[in-house]
Amino acid sequence: MKLELRHLQIVCAIADQGSLSKAASALGIAQPALTAQLQRIERALGGALFERDRRGARPTPLGELVLSRARVVLPAVQGLQAEAARLVRGESPRRYRIGSVNGPILSGLVHRIATSEPGAELAIDASWSATELSDQLAAGRLDFILIGTCGDAAPPTDHELAWQVIAVDAVFVLLPESHPLAGGGEVDLADLADAQWAAVPGRSCLRDCFTACCVRAGFTPRAVYEGDPRTCMELVEVGEAVALCQSSFRPPPGLVAMPIAGAPLRWRHLLGWHPQSSMAAMSGQMVRFAVESYQDAAQRSPRFVKWLEGRPGFGAVTL
Repeated sequence: MKLELRHLQIVCAIADQGSLSKAASALGIAQPALTAQLQRIERALGGALFERDRRGARPTPLGELVLSRARVVLPAVQGLQAEAARLVRGESPRRYRIGSVNGPILSGLVHRIATSEPGAELAIDASWSATELSDQLAAGRLDFILIGTCGDAAPPTDHELAWQVIAVDAVFVLLPESHPLAGGGEVDLADLADAQWAAVPGRSCLRDCFTACCVRAGFTPRAVYEGDPRTCMELVEVGEAVALCQSSFRPPPGLVAMPIAGAPLRWRHLLGWHPQSSMAAMSGQMVRFAVESYQDAAQRSPRFVKWLEGRPGFGAVTL
């Protein structure tokens, strides 16, 4: 038997649903038929793709290999079909204009758009200001924006824009690995009362919220150095400062992101678009891509993955 796209779709459905019964329901076919299909696929590939027991179905190493290829092939074929249909209709390639503040989602989002629509045009606009990006979105100069807000603070409300929370990060502390506090499970803010701080620029209330947290911990933080992410990391590397960072941030070698005891500070990642724009129809796909991108970024930070256990208020939203 030769493998077909529908076979790859079956494998992905089983992996995504976690059991053959749930996958059969999602695909709209009977479970015995799905089981027979899986057996034929496994014979064609020469081995079992899933380990099955009462708890469900989990991919074997061969299954993981097939899944990794299927998750590339299927979106590429879907993108090809969409591009071909637009070409036949005489339509030009879709253009995505995306604005973003500093965060973990943008690169994965761009990758997913490029993979699903190989002919799509992508334009990226970076800014430190969520308000500035919101103004451009409202004016029609951007199609989607990725911004962050401190805690439960609302996104800019000067315009009638649509917003979707993608994920919630805790705010961690970035330390050099040689720092005396870097070896523990979390850091008490009071233990950093004498530290010099560094942070990227921004116009959110994070600095005021951070200062309030420090005051509750019994001290007033020293003046904060402002700089781009690279400069902040260099200041931490040389021991000149410690820095605030998002919990999904993966530190470079030599640095470690430490949770703050009690998780007093949160950072929400949001995707925004204009509900009346021509690109609003793509918002569902963009939300899904953004959530998946955040999940990928979070998985690259083992400390954050461990910290997330038992903390349902943090991490990617459930769609």
